Amino acid sequence: MNLHEYQGKEILASFGVRVQRGHIATTPKEAVDAAKQLTEETGTGWHVIKAQVHAGGRGKGGGVKLAKNLKEVEEIAEQIIGMNLITPQTSAAGKKVHQVLVAEDVYYPGDSETSEFYMSVLLNRGAGRNMIMYSTEGGMDIEEVAEKTPHLIFTEEIDPAAGLLPFQARRVAFNLGLSGVAYKEMVRFVTALYKAYEQSDASLFEINPVLKTSDDKIMAVDAKVSIDDNALFRRKNYAEMRDVREENPIEVEAKALGLNYVDLDGNVGCMVNGAGLAMATMDLIKMAGGEPANFLDVGGTADAKRVEEAFRIILKDPNVKAILINIFGGIVRCDRVANGVVDAYRNMGDSIQVPIIVRLQGTNAEEAKEIIDNSGLAVHSAVQFKEAADKVEAVLK
Repeated sequence: MNLHEYQGKEILASFGVRVQRGHIATTPKEAVDAAKQLTEETGTGWHVIKAQVHAGGRGKGGGVKLAKNLKEVEEIAEQIIGMNLITPQTSAAGKKVHQVLVAEDVYYPGDSETSEFYMSVLLNRGAGRNMIMYSTEGGMDIEEVAEKTPHLIFTEEIDPAAGLLPFQARRVAFNLGLSGVAYKEMVRFVTALYKAYEQSDASLFEINPVLKTSDDKIMAVDAKVSIDDNALFRRKNYAEMRDVREENPIEVEAKALGLNYVDLDGNVGCMVNGAGLAMATMDLIKMAGGEPANFLDVGGTADAKRVEEAFRIILKDPNVKAILINIFGGIVRCDRVANGVVDAYRNMGDSIQVPIIVRLQGTNAEEAKEIIDNSGLAVHSAVQFKEAADKVEAVLK
């Protein structure tokens, strides 16, 4: 589950990480009120107005601007709130901005003593350990740094049994070229950041940039945070932070129905039981000359109601030109699935306008094929993988 910048900063601050302070606003008037409050709290006269969307590169799309007075705060907030922000990490349509973060300006005019760093905490899947990735090149796309100057990226792997050790936090500060007060501040920052990552069940904490101010304070100016969905049952306060407006509406609806669904860019809808079979089915579709339009795992139950719900979810994608149902009858009998497909098809009537290929294998597979073949509906049955692939290829021509 992705969080907004202001939410990520709230979590960081709760673990003692120094962050750029700010307040959220959903209207230009609220933005002005937030700026006034921030001035009282911090003494800042300039404010940074930041669009709150789940996408990076907001500044490149005009979603981060500096306001030097309250009039500019209102004008900029009016420009950003409601806009469709297009960044390198959004679709061509962009993302609608519903709220902005009014933050303190932590960059002092004419100050050359500040430094920006990149830092993230994430799982190194290859090593099976958490790691801290960091660089002296903050404020830049880390992919660009990795491509052009890979020697400027450092990593610190964390032993799961020992956790982050003091010498590792010191090594991070040393590799970033810090000394004196800034060195000690960075050690504290890294220690608190890793604690926040570990104790919030996060899958990613990315801070770009981490700022060293001219008076040697270390703070998070940005925060990209993802919380592990599988841990939300014990992090109910974080689960309440979910902003479904930022998520794919079809995926949100599927989740509410208990379906495991991921939207993709292809033309063949998939309805499968089991993640492994779903991956194999997607390969099958590509071998047949198509592209999977989704990952959809209906799980161990595939009665008429569940199949109908899955149909409706798949058909919300206008790019779908065919649907492949590939079910292995282990827990659920194939004939039951076949009856579910037939009943769902009849219930939906004319709303199904694309060819459907059904491959059922396992318990009562032969009976299931007879049910499909004798239904009188425009449903193509298959038994073997190759047969299903051939039928997908045929209907796409």
